[in-house]
Amino acid sequence: MRRILVTSASGANGDGFGTVLSFSGSGELAGPFSDDRRIADPRGMSLGPAGDLIYVTSGDDRVLALDKSGTVVLDSGRREGLDGGGGTFAPDGRYCLTLRRRGTILALPPQLDTDGQALLPDRAVPFPRGFGFGKESQLYLSSGIGPTGEGDNTVTIFDRDGRIRNPRLVADPELSPLDLMIAPSGNLVVSSEFPFGSASASPTIREYDPATGRLVRVLAPDSAVNFARPRGLRFSPEGQLYWVGRDHVVAFDYSTGKFLGVMAELRRLNGQAVLLLE
Repeated sequence: MRRILVTSASGANGDGFGTVLSFSGSGELAGPFSDDRRIADPRGMSLGPAGDLIYVTSGDDRVLALDKSGTVVLDSGRREGLDGGGGTFAPDGRYCLTLRRRGTILALPPQLDTDGQALLPDRAVPFPRGFGFGKESQLYLSSGIGPTGEGDNTVTIFDRDGRIRNPRLVADPELSPLDLMIAPSGNLVVSSEFPFGSASASPTIREYDPATGRLVRVLAPDSAVNFARPRGLRFSPEGQLYWVGRDHVVAFDYSTGKFLGVMAELRRLNGQAVLLLE
């Protein structure tokens, strides 16, 4: 039976729940996925390559791996100043996460038993948001706006050695990225809120050609849903594209772009990342 997991921000990042919440596949709230206190103001979340562990970037400056019952089985230990954000797995099996203060990406071994390795120089971008790895291991990093207004609203490409291949792949005046994924088609899909932080901001998913940065299409939710403060993206095995934000998890049929509606709803959700767990 499918479950929808959502990391819910708290504290200065939003008046949310500060934990990982679990919903049924039909959108009913089941409660916290785990009651472990090491999960605090969680951000990134990704299923491990073997499909048995859920990796969570905790606001407690640590990374945790939980089994499907919500029990913590691996803990990186608290690392002062880590300030981790979104996370995903590299082709070589390492769990990678953005380091927001340092403006780079850290790769940790799946056992979480070493300090890991920075994939890019510090301040590679002003404020890293989502990222993904292309077919040739190139790294696509969305550079968004940070809490103090710094940023450049584009997607930068780095090669496998961390060198910049293209500093501004995307030149879209209506892009302010918050997450990025590689679609099954190979295109880049980017969660966007423009202008970032504005009460009148437009939430969209913007799809780009990975070679040219050309805008392919724009997906937008039904305005009646009042979807706002968009964050994480996730593809389902059936080709649905899930998207989380304030109060809602919504979905699209990726092949057609059709808006499928609300998959889960909870006031003060302040969702950051979404994961589909079978």
